[in-house]
Amino acid sequence: MLVLTRRAGESVMIGDDVVVTVLEARGDVIRLGIQAPRDVQVHREEVYRELQEANQAAASPTDGAVKALAKIFEKPESAG
Repeated sequence: MLVLTRRAGESVMIGDDVVVTVLEARGDVIRLGIQAPRDVQVHREEVYRELQEANQAAASPTDGAVKALAKIFEKPESAG
């Protein structure tokens, strides 16, 4: 982890096109401004983690769905 000290009004560059600017610092609260291209997603960490969990849950099949698919692809038993 890179640790930097910045004052209000000072910025940090991330790559060539993301600028993070300290807007205000009051005690334990710091306000940041982030300039990034529209194709770069910017989220608070807790929101990002919730999105990841929701995406994972949506992509994971239920047991019932797996059983239904297995039944569809089951080979019919040959009559003896």
